[in-house]
Amino acid sequence: MTNLSDLLPAGAASKQLSFTAGGAVAQGKPVILNTNGTVTQVTGDSATEGVGTPVVFESAITTALSSTFDSSNNKVVFAYQDGANSDYGTAVVGTVASDNSISFGTPVVFASAATNYTAATFDSSNNKVVIAYEDEGNSEYGTAIVGTVSGTSISFGSEVVFNASNSDSIRAVFDSSNNKVVILFRDASGAAGGYGTGIVGTVSGTSISFGTKAAFSSDNTTKIAATFDSSNNKVVIAWQDGSVAHLRSKVGTVSGTGISYGSVATVYSGSVFDHDGLTATFDSSNNKVVVAYKQTTNSYGAAQVGTVSGTSISYGSAVLFNGNNGASWLSSTFDSNANKVVISYRDDGNSYYGTVIVGTVSGTNITFGTETVFESATVNRVSSTFDSNLNKVAIGYRDAGNSNYGTGVVFQVGFDTTNLTATNFLGIADEAISDAASGNVTMKGGIASSGLSSLTPGSIYYVQRDGTLATSAASPSVEAGKAMSATSINLDYST
Repeated sequence: MTNLSDLLPAGAASKQLSFTAGGAVAQGKPVILNTNGTVTQVTGDSATEGVGTPVVFESAITTALSSTFDSSNNKVVFAYQDGANSDYGTAVVGTVASDNSISFGTPVVFASAATNYTAATFDSSNNKVVIAYEDEGNSEYGTAIVGTVSGTSISFGSEVVFNASNSDSIRAVFDSSNNKVVILFRDASGAAGGYGTGIVGTVSGTSISFGTKAAFSSDNTTKIAATFDSSNNKVVIAWQDGSVAHLRSKVGTVSGTGISYGSVATVYSGSVFDHDGLTATFDSSNNKVVVAYKQTTNSYGAAQVGTVSGTSISYGSAVLFNGNNGASWLSSTFDSNANKVVISYRDDGNSYYGTVIVGTVSGTNITFGTETVFESATVNRVSSTFDSNLNKVAIGYRDAGNSNYGTGVVFQVGFDTTNLTATNFLGIADEAISDAASGNVTMKGGIASSGLSSLTPGSIYYVQRDGTLATSAASPSVEAGKAMSATSINLDYST
């Protein structure tokens, strides 16, 4: 049976039929017919794209900003350099609300020395925040520390050096397959001006230990981006090869406390601009990596979709996401609720305003919607993370329009979801039906009168994408029938 007409042939006399519910169904609610013959209540959700009100989290010059989301406490954590406190490494906990607002606790120092190149990630196995950074108070060594969120505050263990040499361009990701933190950085102890290098960290309690570092590039590495492909259980790295100024990429495989790499792929045969002009995220809906960057040749913001296969990765064509304008201080994250890539940046072609854009991946291509301004002033040091509890993106940045203060704002991706199509509406449940139980559904030719809200007699009603009834048609709403009274509806609808 592939069409409702197979179930309800012309002239059918049945006004009620019994069906097994695939999920609980409430009395008086519209239901759809599933391919396996069960029925499911019509449900849907929607959200209007928008931006909340910016909130200052640090009333001082804020630099080297990074962000992550603690999914065990449902908190955002921003880590940064505090210009009003000797450039000390500092972190603050943010709480996102359903109305697109955000509030912050009191900032906490995690390193009583100047820090730079801050990179934060969340270890979901140990429910800890890990912050990696260049410790300028200790010969610019690569250093990491473990943070524990409690309420609106965060506390830290002891600092641990992961590279006893100058370490910059630091990025950190969490490998959820091996439950390891992977830190990528430029190791100045390497030849050619600094090899791109990775190292694996293991969290235990409030401390972290490291394996042996392994270089992924034998050339000077000037910029790095990284993300974790949870479909293939691989770390994906993108970086600028300083010897030829091309944008390269490799796949990293974690094993124990070590990491190895596959073959090199060229993402873009050109250089990437400074000002954090490189970012990467993973689209877990399409199982694709998205790398975004600012092209030096024309300053355009561009993105490419990467596909991991084994220990290799290939990329589709570059797609510009901000027209002919420049984009700097790029940060990207993936909204797993709306299944969209979200890129935040400074729009150099629009007064350097803080801007965000939403991308949709299809195959090896990505398309973009329209840009949304989140701060009508010059911004830099942009960092974003996805709050998977409330399905919102938290963006941190330095607000040059407000004394370069550290500021946070919430962005809501606009989306609509529904299980209703133009052809799968079946009828209205006569009774409440428990999951896997059987119950009656009033269908074509019948008059449903149970559990309906007040109706206007004579009006035509349409099933909306969220399962409600309304007198206006939406997409993909379906005509249900005409109200016979204030409590009943004639389901003599057309399919």
